Amino acid sequence: MFYIKKKKSYFKQIIHFLNRERLTKNIFPSKKNVFKAFKLTPFYKIKVVIIGQDPYYNCNQADGLSFSVFENTPIPPSLKNIFLELRSDISNFYVPDNGCLQNWSAQGVFLLNTILTVEQGKPGSHAKIGWLRFTNQVIKLINNYHRGVIFLLWGKYAVNKMKMINSDRHYILKSAHPSPLSAYRGFFGCRHFSSVNKILKSIGRKPIIW
Repeated sequence: MFYIKKKKSYFKQIIHFLNRERLTKNIFPSKKNVFKAFKLTPFYKIKVVIIGQDPYYNCNQADGLSFSVFENTPIPPSLKNIFLELRSDISNFYVPDNGCLQNWSAQGVFLLNTILTVEQGKPGSHAKIGWLRFTNQVIKLINNYHRGVIFLLWGKYAVNKMKMINSDRHYILKSAHPSPLSAYRGFFGCRHFSSVNKILKSIGRKPIIW
């Protein structure tokens, strides 16, 4: 399904731009991890979508999944807050010693950054190279060809994607962003993780082991 969008001419321009930029600059994530979210959570397995913005822009952080980092990397502040909310929301959750979220991906949690690459030290640097066009189409494909997907929209940026999601076909849970700047304005206490599992059980699907 996503392969269809990769054949578009604008997508080829994105790849050409990245190949040129990588010759002289550090671009994150690595080339092999740019589409990691798509590889770990195939289209037909998607149960939950968590929308991020762009990848972490420091070395050894961005692993290709929104909010996730490599196992040997210190846990970033937003992800620490996600784990804090999980600890208060899910009774048997234990805060892990690393920030790798691949286990979520394997269970059908699609961890999508809407901008898939970034130049080192320059947040938002690839916001205008065409990724938004691609990932908006990805969201629309999920909306149109799936039913009963749960979208977690954290913060104004993610909430703006709500206009592409049919709430009669899917579930939408909104809150503030888990960033330290906004987590206390509605992310803490949102109980999205237990809500996801209640919804999944109600529609006959296996809950997520967070």
